[in-house]
Amino acid sequence: MRKILASLPAIGVFLLLCPAPQAHAVSKEMIQLQTQVQQLQDAVQHLQTSQDQQLAVMQSVIRQIADSVGKMNDTVNALQSQVQTQSQTGGGKIDQLSTQVQGINDSVDELRSRIDKLNAQLQAIQSQLQTMSAQQAAAQQGAQPGQPGQQPGQPGQPGTDQTQQPTAPPQPQAPPVAQLYQGALTDYNAGRYDLALSEFSDVLKYYPQDDLAGNAQFYQGEIAYRQRKFSEAISDYNTVLQQFPGSAKAPAARLRKGEAELAMGQRDAGIRDLRALIARYPQAPEALQARNRLSGMGVRVSARPSSD
Repeated sequence: MRKILASLPAIGVFLLLCPAPQAHAVSKEMIQLQTQVQQLQDAVQHLQTSQDQQLAVMQSVIRQIADSVGKMNDTVNALQSQVQTQSQTGGGKIDQLSTQVQGINDSVDELRSRIDKLNAQLQAIQSQLQTMSAQQAAAQQGAQPGQPGQQPGQPGQPGTDQTQQPTAPPQPQAPPVAQLYQGALTDYNAGRYDLALSEFSDVLKYYPQDDLAGNAQFYQGEIAYRQRKFSEAISDYNTVLQQFPGSAKAPAARLRKGEAELAMGQRDAGIRDLRALIARYPQAPEALQARNRLSGMGVRVSARPSSD
């Protein structure tokens, strides 16, 4: 009997301590959750610091490229003045200078596409930072005291709404237009015409209203022209003139259309397009090429007025 009475205090203490494991488990879960939140905050802070540094570098690169574009435009203007001087003095370097102008224009297009690509990367970085901030806010809400034993993301528990969890942004259907166009132009300059043609087609498919769509259509004609598919080239040049009349490639499309027609033996049509180019874009480098081509053929630059 004495032994039983002596053991009663120990039994009471044991009964009082029975709920302790559950309380200890709840406390451990809260500590783990708070630790995860702190780790996420540290990760966000590190990411923001890293992204700020990258943004500063990219902005500097964009300014440098913009300066390069300005210098290229100055070079184009200087070459145009040389072309006009050669035309007036009857020099024989007009074709060479016009080719240089065309090459510089292509380089300017590529630089502009690089600027667009960098801007797209900046927007992606900003979107990533916003997503990380949203995740941080959601984690902080899940770690609020007063709701022990509840972990974010577990279904069936009060205070948890999975619909409020941040979702990943939708994936675009195609790469940015600048990236597509730059890749196509690089492949075109490298002579990879089949690959370039596919990439220019993607530009027209996914970005038909973009300013670069007219350029893509023009280079499709250029690929056909270089492959001596003159009929296809004429069709592509016509598309540029009809659907993208304000494109920077419109004068070149008119010139190349006339040259393709002459290559096919369509002399009258070729002369008509070259004259139309001179009449509509009299100061363009392509107009000077058209004048030189007509003069070499022994044809008047303007049609003789009809006598009634």
